[in-house]
Amino acid sequence: MSVYKSLSGSSAENLFIDLFSETFGAEKAGFLYSQYPFTDIYQNQRFADFVLESGARRIVIEIDDEATHNRAVISKNKFYDHLLKQNSIVHLGWDIYRFAVRQMQIQPESVKDELRVFLGNYPQFRELEDHLPTQKARLIDVRSITPKDHQKAALAALKEMRGNHESIALLYHATGTGKTFTAVMDAKSLGGNTLFIAHTHELIEQAEKTFKSLWLEVSVGRFTGEVKEKEHVICGSVQSVALNLEQFRDDEFDYLIIDEAHHASAETYQKVLAYFKPKFTLGLTATPERMDDANIILEIFKNTAHKLDIKTAVEIGELAPVRCIRIHTNIDLTKVKFNAVQYNIRELESKIYVPERNNLIVKTWLDYVKDKRTVVFCASVKHAQEIAELFIRAGVESAYVSGQMKSSQREEHLASFAAGKTKVLCACDLLNEGWDCPQTEVLFMARPTMSKLLYMQQLGRGMRKAEGKDYLMVFDFVDNASQYNMPQSLHRIFKLRDYRPGASVLDTKKNKKTDEELYRKGEKPAAIIDWPVSATDYEAVDIFDWQEEAAGMVSQMEFVRRVDVQAETIERYVREGKLIPDLIVPMSEHRTFKYFKEESLEKYAQEFGWTLIDESNRKDIFMDMVRKMDMSYSYKPVLIKAILKYADKKGKVNLEDIADYFRSFYEGRRRGGLPVEKKNSIFFKGNYTDSEAERNILANPFKRFEDMQMMRHTKKLGLIQVDEVVWKRLGEDEKIEIEKICDEKLDEYYSRKIFNDKR
Repeated sequence: MSVYKSLSGSSAENLFIDLFSETFGAEKAGFLYSQYPFTDIYQNQRFADFVLESGARRIVIEIDDEATHNRAVISKNKFYDHLLKQNSIVHLGWDIYRFAVRQMQIQPESVKDELRVFLGNYPQFRELEDHLPTQKARLIDVRSITPKDHQKAALAALKEMRGNHESIALLYHATGTGKTFTAVMDAKSLGGNTLFIAHTHELIEQAEKTFKSLWLEVSVGRFTGEVKEKEHVICGSVQSVALNLEQFRDDEFDYLIIDEAHHASAETYQKVLAYFKPKFTLGLTATPERMDDANIILEIFKNTAHKLDIKTAVEIGELAPVRCIRIHTNIDLTKVKFNAVQYNIRELESKIYVPERNNLIVKTWLDYVKDKRTVVFCASVKHAQEIAELFIRAGVESAYVSGQMKSSQREEHLASFAAGKTKVLCACDLLNEGWDCPQTEVLFMARPTMSKLLYMQQLGRGMRKAEGKDYLMVFDFVDNASQYNMPQSLHRIFKLRDYRPGASVLDTKKNKKTDEELYRKGEKPAAIIDWPVSATDYEAVDIFDWQEEAAGMVSQMEFVRRVDVQAETIERYVREGKLIPDLIVPMSEHRTFKYFKEESLEKYAQEFGWTLIDESNRKDIFMDMVRKMDMSYSYKPVLIKAILKYADKKGKVNLEDIADYFRSFYEGRRRGGLPVEKKNSIFFKGNYTDSEAERNILANPFKRFEDMQMMRHTKKLGLIQVDEVVWKRLGEDEKIEIEKICDEKLDEYYSRKIFNDKR
């Protein structure tokens, strides 16, 4: 039996999430999206184990058993299929990393080391933004183009900014609201040469079509891969443009558009932005629900010209209004184990795969919905099959869909639902952008999930407008849970404490106000007059979300990095009650994550006389450490000189190279008849092995820098890395100064009396 068979896929995923949380913090694990749908080059639906974004990178992480890529163990077709999946991911321009289940079990520290190397010590993860329905491409009749109100407002704002001599701006518009249209129309108004930059082929192709449809007077070309067209308008990939800047003058373009502008802090985008000198630069981005790098974006693009979030998109009629009914179950999830991303699937299944809850789903549809087209989001394929079967037994045309079924069968079920023949579609993974049925009137959120992203993606499948569709009705199936493992719901996501059955959650301000007045009178809105709900029912919703609370705090892991004391000291002070966390999240009986408010960090730093460290002073503190380093032995300056000689552009250097430098340094002194070290040093005695030299380096000179979070050692890979922020900000002049300081420290050390007496 393979290792993977002895550890279910979900358990393997949970193990990875635990290791990811221990590496970057539990609050960062919320950026992981599991079982992410995509299509391969043959347009077959696939699922990646995990997907996340960091800067300009979309990263896939696959969890494999020992046989997954072993041609001698698995069938030829299976082996080739795995290769096709991996190659398709690469073709999409995504990075991919693989970890074996067995490796995670027996070498967890190595996996954490590799994650830091692959993703960085302090990566800037961001939320995926494809939770809203993608508008299908359609031919545009240029004779009847009329910008919508929000687009007119954005165009007017951009024109006014240029009138105020501003040359760069950001446009925040929710997905599906036509931000590319707005950008093209604005570029057209300027009339000059235009460069549109994006990071995926799909975005470039979409932009090219939009330019050709809206700006007929000019030629439009593409600058990607092998295609290098130089036209009035160029739609190019950031990679291709960045690698071929010598083919362009820096003033070649009057208008520069950066799509997916949240990537703009990445190195390739920075290279492009630094080179070109257009008259105007516009960054485009959808409005994510949480964006850790928002300040970085505003630092680059300076001003927001116009903003349109999901709520506003509904208010102005771009997306369908949303109403909600909460259905309480008698299922208790309080004891179900969880991590920062998901429930333990085995424990969750044992709770929700019960006849009472399944029957409640069907009964709710029969009592409330009757013939309205409904998608039921289920927890698994098995769950979807069971619910669909229950609907069929109740005489309702129903089907289930899954990425695991044959594509022909899945397409048949989807077509039947789109045609209105199938009334209820049960899905466990129908979230891909390729699926689109605006006529969907009702969503059943029957899958308990802690993932805001997953919930929003499910919600997005019903928010498209359609003729005869006045609103989308969402049914939240609410199970009992603790404050820390509470599933997401519409009211929790949109921070609505007051619930009345059937009331608007997202709508125009006028309609919401009308709703509220009717409910206050004990009357139902006309839209739900026939629904079996009471207008006098009321419920207060607990909207506490520990992930959002933690997002604005400092984890204990980050606390160590923010003050000039050792990790052991912080751990001891927490244990002794000298440091009291503001939020403690119990992940399990024996495992908690601790968080501190920013003001608490500042208070404790002042109380204990610690220096606060941030991005702005981290390099200066490192330089101060170098200038003031104490010299019990000669090791510290030798270590720093070795790093300066061998480190790559990211500040990484092989421990073996450092050990070689140490040997060369001390043996060179010995051959020259110079003092080597104190008698108790292995370098004084000579005849030491490489392993002994490496152990000495890690035990003495390296330890102080590690304790101060200025360097770290990836044990399995044998790498030492200087803190990314420090290394990135060290200029050549400062490296020369460090080298000089090290030489002076060594001269001072060897001039001491202990060495002079022996000469």
